[in-house]
Amino acid sequence: MNPIVDILSLDHEGHGVARIDGKVTFVDGALAGERAEISVYRKHAKYNSANAVAILSASAQRAEPRCRYFGRCGGCSMQHLEASAQVAAKQRVLEESLARIGKVRPDVILPALHGPSWGYRHRARLSSRLVDKKGGVLVGFHEKRSSFIADMASCEILTPDVSALIQPLRELIVQLSNADRTPQIEVAVGEHVTVLVFRLLEPWNDEDAAKVRSFAERHRVQVWEQKKGPDTARPFWPDIAPELSYTLPEFGLVMPFRPTEFTQVNTAINRALVGRALRLLQPRAGERIADLFCGLGNFTLPIARSGAEVLGIEGSADLVARARENALRNHLPNARFAVDNLFEMTPEKFAALGHFDKLLIDPPRSGAIEVVKSLPDSGGPQRIVYVSCDPATLARDAEVLVHLKGYRIEAAGVANMFPHTAHVESIALFQR
Repeated sequence: MNPIVDILSLDHEGHGVARIDGKVTFVDGALAGERAEISVYRKHAKYNSANAVAILSASAQRAEPRCRYFGRCGGCSMQHLEASAQVAAKQRVLEESLARIGKVRPDVILPALHGPSWGYRHRARLSSRLVDKKGGVLVGFHEKRSSFIADMASCEILTPDVSALIQPLRELIVQLSNADRTPQIEVAVGEHVTVLVFRLLEPWNDEDAAKVRSFAERHRVQVWEQKKGPDTARPFWPDIAPELSYTLPEFGLVMPFRPTEFTQVNTAINRALVGRALRLLQPRAGERIADLFCGLGNFTLPIARSGAEVLGIEGSADLVARARENALRNHLPNARFAVDNLFEMTPEKFAALGHFDKLLIDPPRSGAIEVVKSLPDSGGPQRIVYVSCDPATLARDAEVLVHLKGYRIEAAGVANMFPHTAHVESIALFQR
């Protein structure tokens, strides 16, 4: 007989938290305040993992998932929670991480940055697999807790035009001679064109190529082929197409990029996040500012618009080359760039860069611990804006900044970059 439990809270992954005989049980599909019948699918030494079989008493914040594949597809985990409650839950994750891990508390909690909850995803990596039992090719995201691909024909978080391509892609790939050797299609939606990058373990033959060209023309997309690593991606058809780019209208910037280069998946929230970062940083002409983990210049170029001298540093030589091109494209000679491994930063290396009045840090999930440890104990940047995609590593780095380097965390808040997922994007301001 399945146990019946009361859901006490949500964890950082959006699972309900219950207790069975004192043992913590994480319940997929249940919300705080609910009473649920559950099925335990895995027992660990210190906790259980379970699925909600039936909701006996529903939360007022429960919502009807829009996607027909929710619960099977692993792309979303929180469609059953009302959108504003999702954001509130992410804000709690940020505050709890800062308090528990970093032992810090912001002076001000910033209002959450909201954007479209549906059709927001401009970047995606779709998997493809020939599955005879399903009668053809599957294209989409992986099933929950599985390496299998969900049998899906649409997606509510992809842009509508890309969602509408899932079924045609299934029908195209199954006709190709290398249908079982096309494991992935990377999607990049720009201002003027949508690009599909096909990862090919075997090349297309002439008949395949004709079918792919016809598909590209019929659906008005540009197709690229990628035979090995990302640097091998090349336009296939049409070979001349509109420029793949996004814009930051508040700063009058056009940002071209290759489909395999990193850009944020949510264009609307990226614009809002850049605007907030610049208002917190307050760059001014005459200042010298560093943008660390700068990528293709997403924050560097807006900082340069202020007239400040800005140095962007990034570990990828290809991204730095793109950032330099974007600075030239936008007529910003006061933006300079350098290639360096910021995960190997030392106090000596940081000092050799010269004095910075302010600092913007936008690291990957692993955070920027070597950077913050390398900051001088006094006389360094007076203001730091830290953009984070993992509240745990932000909190870890905040502990160093506040308790060892003499900064105060003035403000922090979340940006809902990935609605309907447990991913927490956030931003914090540190002031000395």
